Amino acid sequence: MVGSESETAGVTEEAEGPVSYAMLDRTLWTRFRDAGTVPDFLLNWLGLLARQVDGLATAILVTLDESGAPVVAAQWPTGGAPEPELLAAARSALESGHSIAQGEDGARRVLAHPISVSGESFGAVALAAPASAPTTPVIFRRLQWGEAWVELMLRREREARDGELRERTTIAFDVLASLLERPALDDAAIALVTDLARRLDCETVSLGLRKGRRIKVRAVSSAASFGRRASLIREVGLAMDEAVDQEAVVLWPEPQGWDFRVSLAHADLARTHGVGSVLTIPMTAGDEITGALTFERREGHPFDTADIDICDAVAAIAGPVIEDRRRAARWFPRRMLDGVAAGGKALVGPSHFAAKLATVAVIAVAAALWFVPRAFEVSAPARVEGIVQRSVVAPFNSYLASEAARAGDRVSQGDVIARLDDRDLTLERMRLGTTRAQQSRELDRAIAERAMAEASVVRAQLDQTDAQIALVDEQLARTRIVAPFDGYIVEGDLSQSIGASIERGQTLFRIAPLDAFRVVLEVGETDIDAIRPGQEGALRLQAFPETPFPFVVEKLTPLARQGEGRNWFRVEAALVQDADTLRPGMEGISRTLIGERRLGEVLFHDLIDWARLAWWRWQP
Repeated sequence: MVGSESETAGVTEEAEGPVSYAMLDRTLWTRFRDAGTVPDFLLNWLGLLARQVDGLATAILVTLDESGAPVVAAQWPTGGAPEPELLAAARSALESGHSIAQGEDGARRVLAHPISVSGESFGAVALAAPASAPTTPVIFRRLQWGEAWVELMLRREREARDGELRERTTIAFDVLASLLERPALDDAAIALVTDLARRLDCETVSLGLRKGRRIKVRAVSSAASFGRRASLIREVGLAMDEAVDQEAVVLWPEPQGWDFRVSLAHADLARTHGVGSVLTIPMTAGDEITGALTFERREGHPFDTADIDICDAVAAIAGPVIEDRRRAARWFPRRMLDGVAAGGKALVGPSHFAAKLATVAVIAVAAALWFVPRAFEVSAPARVEGIVQRSVVAPFNSYLASEAARAGDRVSQGDVIARLDDRDLTLERMRLGTTRAQQSRELDRAIAERAMAEASVVRAQLDQTDAQIALVDEQLARTRIVAPFDGYIVEGDLSQSIGASIERGQTLFRIAPLDAFRVVLEVGETDIDAIRPGQEGALRLQAFPETPFPFVVEKLTPLARQGEGRNWFRVEAALVQDADTLRPGMEGISRTLIGERRLGEVLFHDLIDWARLAWWRWQP
């Protein structure tokens, strides 16, 4: 009897074992199929994987968190701390990227296999198999088979996220297109709330814009019903104020795990309007909150996470567009005042350091231009001339015989600088001499014969011949061209004209004195009104740019001249001190001191004069 009881108990025990494992497998498969979250999926997947290897196998799954550190995502059986041996094997496989097998000769084997999805490392699974488990290659094949389930799960999750993202993007861009088609603020606001109420299955969608510190409701999707209950708009505005004051999304009723928000006004709005769920999302433009959107749904249709994300995306896109339409709808004086207020806020507030720095710099520059005095000087091209310039001209028609000096040479008074051909004059002098001798003999004969009348005629002829001889002698003397005084030849080079004909009155040379110079300034017509006799200045020549030569203005010539595309006036100035290094014809730049003026006038006087002329030209 005892033996029969023992045998029955054993059969019962053997029968209960397979039944419990079958129920466990069925439960794992059911939970694996119906898993709604990733942790549930991975836990049931790991349990099925361990059951596929051996009923007594233990396993652990290690994945990478957002920072890239390995963490335990699931373990089988559940409960208790993970085995250090399995954890070390999983981390080794994760770091190396290769399968690991340990304890092949013992009664317990530890196998680890890395898991990758689309070429990226996801984690590693480590499994402890007893001696009764299949061979190591068979276990690795089953681990590779199970890896496909993880990849499938991740792909499905990614597709779900992408689908939600596409839905949010589609709605947001459709709303944006609808707003851009309507330039008027009221039309854009009504189109926005109506479209959102239809797309998101809401009882009412309201749009409010910030006015001062409060939110004013601007558009409601069910405008007809709200027109009969205008007092209910006040509750919508209070709910918007509640969300804007907290600068956060407010949802009533608050779901489990939701961050705490004050939602008293939302609760009152839900009771007053008879709705089951109220959501308010602030709208921003730049860094400022400009308004809010309030969504209301009937009882039994709460807002889930996907709905909130869609509403948030729509508010983020619609906020700047609505604000742009609102600013465009303001009157021009109001826009000016708001611009000034925004600029003042940027300058006084704690931010916009660059704007503050730029404003301080502009103010400093403006103050310097207005208050800082500076010497005002008129610059003009200048050249050095001799006070006296003597022109040496040809005394009569002749030919050039020789030249002894040219432009740039220094000559002394009486130096021969050129000679004219005197051969014709010499012959003429000889002829006149012969004629005079003949006339002298005739005069002597007439006197001897006492022919007084004939003697008078011959004497007159003799005087005429003497006059002609004197003229020829003077012309012979003038064939030697000499320097009238000590100086420099500033013009004249006859070295290439030897033997050429010279016309009477033709200028052969120009000679300037050695130590008597003046400065000629070519002052532009825009600056001539500032030049006065007695003003001082300085000249720097191209030949001596390092040395200033002071001068004093002496004379203004009231006659405009043209040159190099501009009009200018001739102004003569005298050098204050003599300079042996100066030469007539040297050119440079002069600066005439006018007096002290504001720095702005000194720098921009040309622009100021141009503006005055332009104003004179175009004023009525």
